[in-house]
Amino acid sequence: MPLPRTRGTALRQRLAELRGPAVPPKALDARALAALAANPGCRRRAILDGAGVNKATLASALGSPSAFGQSQFALARGNTFEARVKADGGAELLRLVHEKLDPGAVAPAEAEVPDLTATGPEGRTARTALALRDATTARAGTGTGGWTLLDHPMLALDVAGSPAFLEPDAVVVHPDGSWSVVEIKSFPMLDGSADPAKVGAAARQAAVYVLALEEVAARLTQGSDPAPTVRHRVLLVCPKDFSNLPAASAVDVRKQRAVTGRQLSRLTRIEDIAEALPEGTCFAPDLPTAELTAAVESVPAEYAPECLSACELAFHCRDRSRAQGAVTSLGRSVRSELGALTTVDDVLSAAHGRSGDPQDPTVAALRRAATLRAEALRGAELAAPEPGLEPEGAVCR
Repeated sequence: MPLPRTRGTALRQRLAELRGPAVPPKALDARALAALAANPGCRRRAILDGAGVNKATLASALGSPSAFGQSQFALARGNTFEARVKADGGAELLRLVHEKLDPGAVAPAEAEVPDLTATGPEGRTARTALALRDATTARAGTGTGGWTLLDHPMLALDVAGSPAFLEPDAVVVHPDGSWSVVEIKSFPMLDGSADPAKVGAAARQAAVYVLALEEVAARLTQGSDPAPTVRHRVLLVCPKDFSNLPAASAVDVRKQRAVTGRQLSRLTRIEDIAEALPEGTCFAPDLPTAELTAAVESVPAEYAPECLSACELAFHCRDRSRAQGAVTSLGRSVRSELGALTTVDDVLSAAHGRSGDPQDPTVAALRRAATLRAEALRGAELAAPEPGLEPEGAVCR
């Protein structure tokens, strides 16, 4: 007699059906998770990422391909730099961690580098948790232990009821048993500083790893023993100037961690979104374009211009948003200023007095702006010269 399916098994089966039975899942990484947290109201991205749908392939199938992503050259350069940083058992990496994050600890003459090999993401996650527990237990109450370097550990983070498996570049266990995230990037650090936009993106990504580590620490707590400390200052390692030598900086991610945690908690549970979809909905890229478009449009989206730098489906969603006249296509700040007016037609109608409550501050402001615009245009018409006449002093060429 077959065993009944558990709730988690049923959800995984449902997500596999949405993705397409023959389509392998795409892992949800920390970069995508940070982008998802930045737009928690977008149910479309939540269900697609939760189901493991490859949004780049989906966008191409819909006829709106996106250039979003990292070039193969940049990936190869990044892998080469990371290998250099971690060479010799991570000696240089640990030196930078000691210098920037924990200068009062004993110098890392050598470190343990546990084997994290296991079958599947669940196995690797369990092996990582075991390695963290062993490294922390060995240092509990002493503060004088050695260093442990976890190279590409696997962490799990619950996202709207579905687990996301994350792989930071490295996690270091300090001699006092605390944990630090290390993020290795290929963009340069010039004279000790890097591009603020890229540093900000790296900080948001590292904040996701900190959240995942905090969940691991909470699970490892036994009885009255305190949970291991997850440090909120992460180490960002980049090439120094334009060389291949590493430079590092400590980045405080407390703000990013708080924002990301709050936004992830606001996400509608993936199972609730899946249950609301029409029967037979599927996002397999080999479906006819009309059927695939209908499936995608059955899930509400929250497009904003910021999506263009964070989501592969942004071009498709932008076209639909513009076709519907949604004011969100003009930006979130504009949307927040317009209150209950959600379309461009509603805004123009209110501005020209055809609809809207005159006592509404938004409607009053729009009508005042329309009046000022009309006055400015009339003034420009009166000041313009008559056709065929040159202003006095004009030079003919």
